Amino acid sequence: QVQLVESGGGSVQAGGSLRLSCAASGTSYERYCMAWFRQAPGKGREGVARIRTGISTTVYAESVKGRFTISLDNAKNTLYLQMNSLKPEDAAMYYCAADSYRCGWAADNFNYWGQGTQVTVSS
Repeated sequence: QVQLVESGGGSVQAGGSLRLSCAASGTSYERYCMAWFRQAPGKGREGVARIRTGISTTVYAESVKGRFTISLDNAKNTLYLQMNSLKPEDAAMYYCAADSYRCGWAADNFNYWGQGTQVTVSS
């Protein structure tokens, strides 16, 4: 059974950094699309960054490009999101997602989701 467990959220001041982790289990995750989404109160779920395992191709939303970095530790089956220069508008619940075939920014493309980790950014 595929399981994704996020951690690393917290409260920081604007300009600060956080690193989110997503521990993946239940499958080999070869050739998976893995992504980070976020959802702020009253807003839809927004794709932030994604990576295709095996070839490590990364894609970022324009709003985080140059500030966030997605990476994958294959030995630990763990997905990371390094977030630097955080802004108040980055505050949201952050979710890890995975799918064995589909990718892209549509949340409906992903079959597997973690429970989320909260990020708060104060100005």
